[in-house]
Amino acid sequence: MATGRQTVSVDGGQLRVTSLDKVLYPEDGTTKAEVLEYYHAVAPAMLPLLAGRPVTRKRWPDGTGGGDFFRKNLEDSAPEWVRAVDVQHSDHVNTYPLADSAAVLAWFAQVAALELHVPQWRADEGADEPQPPGSINPDRLVLDLDPGSGAALAECAQVARWCRDLLDSMGLPSVPVTSGSKGIHLYAALDGAYTSAQVSEVAKELAKALEKDHPDHVVSEMPKAKRSGRVLIDWSQNNANKTTVAPYSLRGRERPWVAAPRTWDELEDPELRHLDLHDVMDRLERGLDPMEEFATGSAGAPEDTLTAYRSMRSADRTPEPVPEARPEPRTGDPIFVIQEHHARRLHFDTRVEHGGALVSWAVPKAPPLKQGAQRLAVQTEDHPIEYAEFEGTIPKGQYGAGEMTIWDRGTAQIEKWEPGKVVFVLRGEPDGGLGGTPRRYALVKTGKGKDDDQWIMRLTKDQPSKDGKKSRESPEKHRRAEPAPFPRPLPSPMLASLGKPSDIRGEGWVFEAKWDGYRVIAAVDESGEVQLRSRNGHDMTSTFPELEELAEAAPVGTVLDGEVVALNSRDRPDFGRLQKRGKLTAPREVERAARGNPVHYMAFDLLHTTKHGDLQGETYARRRELLAQVLSPTRHVQRPDDLGEDLSHAMEVSQELKLEGVVAKRIQDAYDAGRRSEGWVKLKHAQHADLVVVGFRRGAGSRSSTFSSLLVAVKNDDGDLVYAGRVGTGFSNSELKRLRTTLNGLTRKTPPLEDVPAEDSADAVWVTPTLRAEASHAGFTQDGRLRHAAWRGLR
Repeated sequence: MATGRQTVSVDGGQLRVTSLDKVLYPEDGTTKAEVLEYYHAVAPAMLPLLAGRPVTRKRWPDGTGGGDFFRKNLEDSAPEWVRAVDVQHSDHVNTYPLADSAAVLAWFAQVAALELHVPQWRADEGADEPQPPGSINPDRLVLDLDPGSGAALAECAQVARWCRDLLDSMGLPSVPVTSGSKGIHLYAALDGAYTSAQVSEVAKELAKALEKDHPDHVVSEMPKAKRSGRVLIDWSQNNANKTTVAPYSLRGRERPWVAAPRTWDELEDPELRHLDLHDVMDRLERGLDPMEEFATGSAGAPEDTLTAYRSMRSADRTPEPVPEARPEPRTGDPIFVIQEHHARRLHFDTRVEHGGALVSWAVPKAPPLKQGAQRLAVQTEDHPIEYAEFEGTIPKGQYGAGEMTIWDRGTAQIEKWEPGKVVFVLRGEPDGGLGGTPRRYALVKTGKGKDDDQWIMRLTKDQPSKDGKKSRESPEKHRRAEPAPFPRPLPSPMLASLGKPSDIRGEGWVFEAKWDGYRVIAAVDESGEVQLRSRNGHDMTSTFPELEELAEAAPVGTVLDGEVVALNSRDRPDFGRLQKRGKLTAPREVERAARGNPVHYMAFDLLHTTKHGDLQGETYARRRELLAQVLSPTRHVQRPDDLGEDLSHAMEVSQELKLEGVVAKRIQDAYDAGRRSEGWVKLKHAQHADLVVVGFRRGAGSRSSTFSSLLVAVKNDDGDLVYAGRVGTGFSNSELKRLRTTLNGLTRKTPPLEDVPAEDSADAVWVTPTLRAEASHAGFTQDGRLRHAAWRGLR
């Protein structure tokens, strides 16, 4: 063993390292040198996520086979170039190191600080006094999905998807991180406008809502007695005094597992597993960093959005409020003010509190008061909160010179705040310009380049009544007479909830085929170009060039909702064929596949036309009626008929066509973009397969004593075994143990069949193929593998 010392240069810092071949992970022999290599390799991806955050370390001086301890204060032996920050706790001050370079990460590795834990807030390094954790607003929200006994990573992935849907509806896109321990962490970026207590409360309510919706799968409280077979959504990690293991940190487990950022597509894999340091280094070398856009970079307090406002005004020349520093975030409901501004041209400055300031738009003719009506809105600089009280005369020669009076003011309920789209309800004063009536407005950005500040402000057709409930006027009452502008951005698709036939009660439902494909919002923009956007907003236009036919099928300004499917030789949807298309990126390969393996667009909803404008507030029945008028089917663009209003008949027809199932839709419901609705319900056919168990893969973590998945086969027409993939979900805890005991008595050295791919056979334990079993599944891929298989039991 090399026990001598040597000095190395890392990122400009001189670091003395020792015992590089000391084994820190006894189970697989990972050494300190390999840990140093790992933290050096991940530094470009990890450092932006650590910047400004006090680092608590968990150290294993003798490796993970020995003892461990948490360390908060900076070690006396730390190199002098390691920067630190003081944090005031209730009765003491801790001095924490800051990770601002690859050299600091290397030092952590040298002292066997394998796990790095950080809060959800960034310290203000310029503060004169130690900062209490609660004095700094968090810039991210985190949810820790922790499986109870009988649940595993696959169950966490399902709960993660439910969490994602709720966060998306709040305008908080999230990134999953497999924790490297048991479960999954979800991160969503914040703008720094809310306290840790407020963020914790939101996370708590989210967890409770999902527990209410999915009581058999989700729990929001800590007691382990309640967690058996369920996944805990631990919302408490948002407490200012708590920390979470940092993304890309190693874990002090039996192997060098990593808290690894993942893509949402990866979470669909039924064999989802934790990644080790070699996996993560390979991913980063290939350019795969799911949190690349999440990192905000520099440390310190949130950006001061009032810089532009101050640069345009002098406090000694205008009566307007000109605060010297960014104010402390305000508590309570967001406020709004609309000011009538008699400047060079009369306009109405509409300002809504968001991110600690009043985000402002100049509206030439006042906000519209007629449902469906719209106005041009030009975004201006953010204004200070104090501006909500301002009335007076701005002197000549000053920016915005002229008379300003308050037209209306009150509170705002923000429903969506995304780049390019904002939706809020304004509740003004009884005698204000809004007439004392709550008004729901949507603002959509339309400009690009030099016109980047141009938006459209629309009074939506769905309006809140005074008691807070939605009301809707007759869709014909305010029919647009002039062409409506093309929307930017495209809406997120409305999502269906998973249900069963007994959930469909009463009349007023119609049934559509459930296509086994990719959900895609399709549009023909004002220039006649086709746009295709996936459910997650990814541009798929170049992936499916044959769907340029949409420009022939629909007029300019049309926005459709539908599904992209690939059909097999029997004209049935084949997800395996579609997946092969979806993975192609090289133009020549894409063009060749478009000819030999074309896809079809199944359009089932209409969201916008130039003639009718935004149709999301219309009923499903009306949207389908207009879809039939607008869309002319072509070779690759279809408009499937619905399956009628009789559920039994619809399910029967769907089974005959060998489709996934049906989707029940309430005919009077509006289109609820980006949300999972009870007005759309997925009803799947339960497909079962008779299987033969041919092997298993060893488990890890909670399954280390059982198995991670079973390798299974089916019999072909000749009675020969053909490999059918893996089954990794659906097992109870007792079943896992019982099956492993049975499998131990059936092991053999060679595989009982020949067509198992290398990625499945590499770590397989083979068994004599005598166990017959049954699993539910979502069909077979083109190469004969089961999709979304779940264990049902031995036969």
